[in-house]
Amino acid sequence: MADKPHQGRTGISRRRLLKGGVAALGAGGAVIGAGGLAYGLVAEPGEAVFGSETIPFHGDHQAGISTAAQAHGTFVALNLLDGIERGQLISLLKLWTTDAARLTQGLPALADTEPELAVIPANLTVTVGLGQGAFAAAGVPSPVQPLPAFGIDQLQTRWNDGDLLLQICADDPVSVSHAVRVLTKNVRSMASVKWVQRGFRSSRGAHPSGTTMRNLMGQVDGTVNPDPAVDFDDLVWNSDGGSTLVLRRIAIEMDTWDVLDRDGKEFTMGRRLDTGAPLTGEFEHDETDFEATDKFGIPVIPPGSHIARARAMHAGERFLRRAYNYDDPPADGATSNSGLIFAAYQRDIESQFLPVQQRLDEHDALNEWTTPIGSSVFALPRGVTEGGWLGEELIQPTG
Repeated sequence: MADKPHQGRTGISRRRLLKGGVAALGAGGAVIGAGGLAYGLVAEPGEAVFGSETIPFHGDHQAGISTAAQAHGTFVALNLLDGIERGQLISLLKLWTTDAARLTQGLPALADTEPELAVIPANLTVTVGLGQGAFAAAGVPSPVQPLPAFGIDQLQTRWNDGDLLLQICADDPVSVSHAVRVLTKNVRSMASVKWVQRGFRSSRGAHPSGTTMRNLMGQVDGTVNPDPAVDFDDLVWNSDGGSTLVLRRIAIEMDTWDVLDRDGKEFTMGRRLDTGAPLTGEFEHDETDFEATDKFGIPVIPPGSHIARARAMHAGERFLRRAYNYDDPPADGATSNSGLIFAAYQRDIESQFLPVQQRLDEHDALNEWTTPIGSSVFALPRGVTEGGWLGEELIQPTG
């Protein structure tokens, strides 16, 4: 049965509807096309169409890693159902590859029951990760293992691990939500959702392009990141073009942080709140001088400050930070439930993430206000060309 014309949609003029009616019709009377214009709706001449931008899906590396971080991100962990084996896992990954390739380009997934929601991709990216359980189902050794225990951790099972990961990001939360639903509901016969973590950064246009995000503590977050054009081959991409993701859910005690005065906050972080500059500099990206002292011989940047403890001791310890804030409804009598979904991408966890995390675990002034409550590690397959499927080089199919 053909779809009935849309009527009464706010903000859509009769003239625009009539103009759209002459467009080529897809199945069921729907106009489907990349660029975000569909279902009989067209832009007036010169009218900007927010959300029509797309990021290529196919390539040497998965999108969503070197991609400039979008405003909204959702991380979904799934567990494979009992009895799922390599062949079924391959079918799942092939389905995700096909649907993600379409959704990211503004096209509905193959079995999309709400195709109207797919036509505004808004820089949508879908990044797929594999946990230990996926490799066990495939019958191959796992290249990833859980992180060792840290003294500062108060991990909750509901935020840990997972056999599979979907990292879905876009500049429009509706685009993210739709992609999450399509990609999870189409694999219900093979996997179930373990946890969902939704995060946000500044809205598109709220800050100049290229500026560093701020976390909910008011501090810039991610200033010292590798340069995709220079550093990623050595620090982020592994030998086959994939990467490894450490995902940490970090709760922030906002109520007690609010009580701390401005100087205390800046000394805790080692950076100025207003500019994000190190305490020894004027601008955010000024070189940090950890040896500088005041007239009394006291270090300008406290040795226990966050940036002093988190800094890479050599170039090979650096990794990519691509974090998102979360601010969920409080529970159990708490007055806040806020924090950071800390996503770290690297070539090798042992030589990059772990040394930095161990220093933070030993002593970091920020530990008084932050607590890791979730931890997961996923192998991120390399990108694919048309006709390939994500994870092919890791799952190693036979035949």
